[in-house]
Amino acid sequence: MGEKGSKKVVESGFGTLGLDPRILEALTALGYEEPSPIQREAIPILLTGKDLVGQAATGTGKTAAFALPLLHRLSLEDKKRARPYALVLVPTRELAMQVAEAVHRYGKPIGASVLPVYGGQAYGPQIRALERGTDIVIATPGRALDLIKRKTLRLDGIRIVVLDEADEMLDMGFAEDIEAILSDTPAERQTVLFSATLPPRIAAIAKKHLTEPQKVQIKPEPSAAGTVPLVKQTAYIVPRGHKLATLGRVLDIENPTSAIVFCRRRNEVDELVETLGARGCRVEGLHGGMTQEQRNRVMKKFRSETAELLIATDVAARGLDIQQLSHVINFDVPVEAESYVHRIGRVGRAGREGVAITLAEPREHRQLRMIEHATGQKIAIEKIPTVADLRARRLELTRASIRESIVAGELENYRVIVESLAGEFDVMDVAMAAAKLLHQSIATDDGEEEEIPDVEPFRDRPFRDARGGRPGPGPRGGGFAGPRERRPRGERGANMTRLFVGAGRSAGVRPQDLVGAITGEAGLNGRQVGDIDIADRFSLVEVPSELADAVIDALRGSRIKGRSVVVRRERGEE
Repeated sequence: MGEKGSKKVVESGFGTLGLDPRILEALTALGYEEPSPIQREAIPILLTGKDLVGQAATGTGKTAAFALPLLHRLSLEDKKRARPYALVLVPTRELAMQVAEAVHRYGKPIGASVLPVYGGQAYGPQIRALERGTDIVIATPGRALDLIKRKTLRLDGIRIVVLDEADEMLDMGFAEDIEAILSDTPAERQTVLFSATLPPRIAAIAKKHLTEPQKVQIKPEPSAAGTVPLVKQTAYIVPRGHKLATLGRVLDIENPTSAIVFCRRRNEVDELVETLGARGCRVEGLHGGMTQEQRNRVMKKFRSETAELLIATDVAARGLDIQQLSHVINFDVPVEAESYVHRIGRVGRAGREGVAITLAEPREHRQLRMIEHATGQKIAIEKIPTVADLRARRLELTRASIRESIVAGELENYRVIVESLAGEFDVMDVAMAAAKLLHQSIATDDGEEEEIPDVEPFRDRPFRDARGGRPGPGPRGGGFAGPRERRPRGERGANMTRLFVGAGRSAGVRPQDLVGAITGEAGLNGRQVGDIDIADRFSLVEVPSELADAVIDALRGSRIKGRSVVVRRERGEE
């Protein structure tokens, strides 16, 4: 990177935290501009080597908060050190892959090697990779303990241990595995614990295994009543690979007069500008890597309506005063509720109704719920518009254009065309042919459109048996990683709540045991019970939302397979 680029890195928000310049360059290349609150608080502490307990919700940037200082400290180590250097424990297979991908991107400039290990994958490749040597292991607790017992995952070189989503791992029954792993790692290690909540069990682990930990707590800022403007708020659950296509579909359906599309990173801004520009949109981009002169030029085009679509990051959009804005589209779910409020506050001003649309990946459904809770506003989950919806919308736009032309008048110059053709053809055929030509001129070829797959949101997070078994269905092998027992769906009401039951396959629990307990103790009939998913150490059961509390109370006083079990709403259903 040249001198000018390096200067931008140093002056950026991350440049003030003391990270290795090579890591900062990687962040700049990835489009990161400003650290999130958890990153700003945690990174300086972790760079000193101190233990840390961090409380922050999912989606607030915890991965970078522990990964960046971990990589910085790794870059200072002797190349001949024992490996692996760091162990990161996560609750699910999907999160292991996600964290490993992020750490690899951040650590590429320093040559850091990263290996995800989890159940549902053959032991052979993982063992061979460990034998070759890797710097950082991202693992689910069950598979990590299995590899430790096989003496293929060696802990003598571990200098940093991270427990990510610690409360989730305990809910999934990994407490004993975590205790065993921590007890086998060197005493002089740095230990980092991140959790969305800090119940007594988490505090007990921290007291036993962390040394004088620093505490960082990032609480969501509550939004004052009335701060959310008159905005129609909707969201589409979209597979990652179809987000660009969905954005184009949404823009075609909504046909905004003036809109901002918010992205998290600069490279997303550049990619969307190029893609949407190729579709014929009048689009401009705005991000923190632009000079003030470039920003001024973009805003002049947008305000003069030379451009109808602005793609921007939060940082770049700060302080913008745009009055006539019809739509705000979140290409990613904002990591903080306050950011969401600021974004959608740009529409619906002066009593006008605005539209806010969010494209959420299935795993981000939980973040949408957190935003709903913080704002007190409902975000409606809608079906992705189909090709048929798109065609109908384009015909409607054609009809509206023809109507506007009729109302505007000044049609006499075209009368001779209609009259000459009317002598040969039916007037209705002439009108339809004219409408067809207009439609073709303002709409792209419908035949090129493909259906975008509709997916169900994860029920806040997919739970998995991380010890092994074959990957279940879902994105990137999502679903339960081990063999799964599922009861066929009963009469599914529009409003169902999922309950967590702290017993699963290892206790011999079968679907009929759970249905029997619910119908016998809570008085429901079998048809009222929805999906039942049974994992190794717990089960998830859907019941009608209005009866959820009654079912919980009834099951708390009962026994399943001869044992008392924990019964509560699934996290995020509270």
